Amino acid sequence: MATLASSALAFPGHLGEEGHHVDYYAYPKYKFGYGVKDPHTGDNKEQWEERDGDVVKGAYRLHEPDGTILIVEYTADKHSGFNAVVKRLGKAVHPEPVHYHGGGGYGGGYAAGSDYEEEEDNGIHH
Repeated sequence: MATLASSALAFPGHLGEEGHHVDYYAYPKYKFGYGVKDPHTGDNKEQWEERDGDVVKGAYRLHEPDGTILIVEYTADKHSGFNAVVKRLGKAVHPEPVHYHGGGGYGGGYAAGSDYEEEEDNGIHH
């Protein structure tokens, strides 16, 4: 019994007035959002999310390398689970492939042969 009493004194707050247990329940509630727009790397995205109790809602948007924008909107709760709606805006644009001709054999199809131009030596070396 002496051990129990000393434990209660060592951790104040776990036993309230007159030895009643105090439950420290923190209601889960938060909200955040951020965005990145880096012209150097092309990284362009944003996200937001909020939680109120057991319900979470959020979305993120990502600019893809093909020029489209990916949007994901989601919700989660204990009744419906996790649900997401995915949208893609815009038309994907892909660069035209470059075809090299000539230079048969091992180098065929690559930048060797008649279509290859050597750089002029200007005396500057890296």
